[in-house]
Amino acid sequence: MKSKGSNLTSKVPPEDMTGDLEICGYTHISVQKFCYNWTISNFSFCMDGIQESITSPVFSLEANEEVQWCLTIYPNGVDEESKDYLSVCLGLHSCPKSPVLAKFQCWITNAQGEKHQITEIRNVIRFLPNEQWALRKFILRDFLLSHRHWLLPEDQLILCCKVSIVGPSLSRPGHSMRPEIKDPTQMLADDVGELWENSLFTDCSLVVAGQEFRAHKAILAARSPVFRAMFEHEMLESLTNRIEIHDIHLQVFKEMMAFIYTGKAPHLHSHSMATGLLAAADKYDLQDLKVICEDSLCRNLSVKNAVPTLILADLHSTEHLKSMAMDFIILHASEVSETLEWKSMVESHPHLVEEAFCTLASVHCFSLEPSLIRQNVF
Repeated sequence: MKSKGSNLTSKVPPEDMTGDLEICGYTHISVQKFCYNWTISNFSFCMDGIQESITSPVFSLEANEEVQWCLTIYPNGVDEESKDYLSVCLGLHSCPKSPVLAKFQCWITNAQGEKHQITEIRNVIRFLPNEQWALRKFILRDFLLSHRHWLLPEDQLILCCKVSIVGPSLSRPGHSMRPEIKDPTQMLADDVGELWENSLFTDCSLVVAGQEFRAHKAILAARSPVFRAMFEHEMLESLTNRIEIHDIHLQVFKEMMAFIYTGKAPHLHSHSMATGLLAAADKYDLQDLKVICEDSLCRNLSVKNAVPTLILADLHSTEHLKSMAMDFIILHASEVSETLEWKSMVESHPHLVEEAFCTLASVHCFSLEPSLIRQNVF
């Protein structure tokens, strides 16, 4: 029998809860992310219905080379419903342990180095070997072809794919977790880059194409001997802390500044960007950037751009690039000599034409020597 006034569900006073022990935990789900850039030259020829599909080279995350992927483009779609579209598929080429859990997104890098048509599969997919997952309606064929000057610079499709691979989870008590150790060099680049991106603590300005950009004299001087000379001597730039830049395209300028602040130049896959950036690097004595531009241009020589590249290399005294461009021209002499660029060079840069002929003549003489020796022997 309950006594009057008893309270079996009495509340605990709030002050009694303050001594409770709070236990925390932490679960880390591993996600590995990487981007793959695939450049397809003469892409407009792939849109005429001759090829049903185009498959990329096999690629993988450097830290996990056993898991290999490939991209496939279907210029006329993967089925009847997507026949008016360009379809893009990501496939798991090979993997020792399957399935692989991942999601991905794709985009096109346009002529200005900007991302266009960013499309993704939001859900995590179970990939099995030799299995593809498609972005069926990635981009309309008519839209792509009608904007080829913008989306297909120099008739190249630059398709980028970002893959996020979901790995195992790891659970530990929260207090025993150690913070991730980051690369100090990368952290420095990110921190300095933030100063440029957000115009923090600036003390000078650069004016390009009528636009003003705030910057830091100390960083400019440390990276470029040319900027350093401007600020060291009593030049107009030193007195006003304002530099007018007239002969660099706006996008090239932004790429150069990104390199000055972070050591990275992410848009060198564009030939026009690489040529403009090499000229800017030469003007401001950014030797590391000049070497990077040289390497990019060497790897992307073609019949159409070989002659302009040779002229550029000669103008800016980049001997390695000049040698590679000359070798390419000699190797493809019959095709290059038919281009408008070659015919223009005959009039505008006759000394380079003479060099090309001398090089070609020496190559032919060298190739004849073994046969002459064999004739003498016999």
